[in-house]
Amino acid sequence: MRIREYLATKKRDIEAIDVKPRLVEFKLNKNFIMSIVGPRRSGKTYFLYYVIKSRGLSEKDFLFVDFEEPIEIVDPLQLPYIHQEMYGVHPEYIFLDEIQALDNWVKVVYSLHAKKRYYIFITGSSSKLLAKEIATQLRGRAIPIYIYPFSLAETLLAKNIKIKKPLDLYMISTLKHTILTHMEIGFFPDVVLGNIVPSTFFREYLDLVIYKDIIERYGIRNRYALEFLVKSALSSNTKEFSIRKVYSTLKSRGAKVSKKILYNFQKILEDIRIFFFLRKYDKSLRRIELSTPKVYAVDTGLATYYSLGKSRSKQMEHLVLLELIKAGLEPNKNIFYWKDPQKSEVDFVILKNDVVEQLIQVTYASSQDEIRQREIKALIKASKRLNCRSLVLITWDYEEKMTINRKTVDAIPLWKWLLKRADNNKKYHAESLQ
Repeated sequence: MRIREYLATKKRDIEAIDVKPRLVEFKLNKNFIMSIVGPRRSGKTYFLYYVIKSRGLSEKDFLFVDFEEPIEIVDPLQLPYIHQEMYGVHPEYIFLDEIQALDNWVKVVYSLHAKKRYYIFITGSSSKLLAKEIATQLRGRAIPIYIYPFSLAETLLAKNIKIKKPLDLYMISTLKHTILTHMEIGFFPDVVLGNIVPSTFFREYLDLVIYKDIIERYGIRNRYALEFLVKSALSSNTKEFSIRKVYSTLKSRGAKVSKKILYNFQKILEDIRIFFFLRKYDKSLRRIELSTPKVYAVDTGLATYYSLGKSRSKQMEHLVLLELIKAGLEPNKNIFYWKDPQKSEVDFVILKNDVVEQLIQVTYASSQDEIRQREIKALIKASKRLNCRSLVLITWDYEEKMTINRKTVDAIPLWKWLLKRADNNKKYHAESLQ
């Protein structure tokens, strides 16, 4: 297809697409390139469509090119001038999708950016391009915008579930049902929108991740060890994950693999953001790095699909972490877990400006009697050790301000905690569009 026909046709195609809202924080800046990154099938391209629609961009305002489509481009740097010929003005926004398919893409993007007259958005395939690679190749001139599977707030919007306040019992039960459902089937857009059966999606998804994003990309030959590591991580979801144990198990089965290779596999899984390896908090950076991490899959549905047993508490814990990440907190920078030598454990330690701001414990409890005392004791102990006053106990359906040993613990139902975060996210998003 010739480029002029393509540019015009693409705008018509985007206009016809039904795009669901994404509540993702970012600020426009012509001094930096917006790099859209995230795991496979999380909706990176559709996020570009959403930016176009949410800002009410007209045909003359933007240029959109997907470099994996069959188009004839002689000189990519001429694209803004071709746009000017067609619409009378240069585009203010330039969207470059699947940028890795363009030869010498770094020079092209850098040259467009140097003009400082466009808002530039780029996406790259997770099997070809990672966030850190984009940042390195563009010499620090790119700002990453992370796109993950839907948050709960985005899921409610996508399913046209409108929260009417004050909340009644019907609304609360709808919220709880939605949370239960998606802790099981997950939050990937295709699953939420019913485009594919969850079991089919996750079976094919993991195959794609292993073969396209890892084996093909990195030229890995030890497929057995990689698959075993992935399945071990999934079966250990929300628990401590030890490469040494994986190595010992593989060795006992006669597999030839080194610990170094397994640690490299773990780093790859982290880089493509299929798993998060959450470290134990300590004031010593060295001890943080040497700690045994807890592993969490990028989606609750992915973990549930491969899990032999389903623990509501663990599903809730998993969901809470993912919501914190989708809100912009970074594992091992803003979020850690805490554990002392006596095995007292707190699910999440939240840092702000390197200061412990909040401690969060998650439990599947609907009454005070169902709350295990060791969970409360761990919160109190950690609050003293880390000098933190904000103690939150996320429950399934129990709410109370508890005073224990002169410490206040805010017990709050998961649905209410999620709703508060959704309200804050929507408020920020509305302000950013003004």
